[in-house]
Amino acid sequence: MENLKDKVVFITGATSGIGRALAVEFAKHNCKLFLTGRNIDELKETENSCQKYTKDIYIEKLDVSDSNQIKTAVEKALSTFGKVDILINNAGISQRSQVMETPIDIDRKLMEVNYFGTVAITKALLPNFEKIGGGHIVVISSVVGLFGFKNRSAYAASKHALHGFFESMQIEQPINNLYTTIICPGRIQTNISLSAITATGQAHGQMDEGQVNGISVDICAQKIIKAMLQKKNLYIIAKEEKWLWLIKKFSRNLFVRIARKVKSN
Repeated sequence: MENLKDKVVFITGATSGIGRALAVEFAKHNCKLFLTGRNIDELKETENSCQKYTKDIYIEKLDVSDSNQIKTAVEKALSTFGKVDILINNAGISQRSQVMETPIDIDRKLMEVNYFGTVAITKALLPNFEKIGGGHIVVISSVVGLFGFKNRSAYAASKHALHGFFESMQIEQPINNLYTTIICPGRIQTNISLSAITATGQAHGQMDEGQVNGISVDICAQKIIKAMLQKKNLYIIAKEEKWLWLIKKFSRNLFVRIARKVKSN
C-alpha cells in the first residue's frame, strides 16, 4: 500500500470525534497536517494529540458554510505546505427532530454545512490536485446517506446529496489519479449526538445510546485510512445498522417496516 510519509492532509471538522481521530492516525504515518474547525481551542487540543508523532501541523479556524473562510483556509494550506495531497471532508452537523416539527431553515442549515460546504472546499482544492497530478478526497458521509431514518430527515438528505455529487465525480474522474472514497459510518463512539441540532436550532445535548455502544472512533479512523489506501469508492463502517441497507436493497417495504421499529437514539 501507498506510503503516507510527508503527505499533506487537509482535514475539516478536526476538533473532535472522527476528525480528531483521523488527525492522530495520519500523524502516526508522519503526515503533514492542516487542521481546520470552528473552535480554535478544540483544534489546539487536536494539535497537542498529534504533536508526539509529527511537528508539521498548522491549525486554522474554518466554518465550511462561509465561502470567504474556505478561500482563506485553502490559500493558507497551500502557502504553508505548497500542496494538499489528501482532503478529508469531515465537517458536518447531525439532527434530532421529526419532519413535522422541523422548520425549513433547519433543513437549509444542514444542507449548507454538510453538502454545500463540502462541495465548496472540494472545488476550491481541485486546481491544486490538477497541478500535482492527482491525490485523494475522502468524504465522511453516513449510513443514512444510504437510507433514510427517523429524526434525521434533513441530515439524511444532505448525506444523500453528497453521494450524488461524489459518485458523479468518481465516474467523471476529472483529474487523472484523483480518487474519491465515500465513507459511511454507522454508530461511532463520538459526541455527534450532543451537538446535533433540534427543531429549535439548539443542540440536542444528549449522548445517544447508539453512540455510547458504537464502534471505537480510533478503530473507525484506522478503517477509513485503510479504505482510502485501497482506493475504495464506498466503504461502510457499521455494526447491525448495515443490515438495514442490505434489507433495503432486497425489499424497500420490508426496510420501512423494520426501520420504524429501530430506536432512533
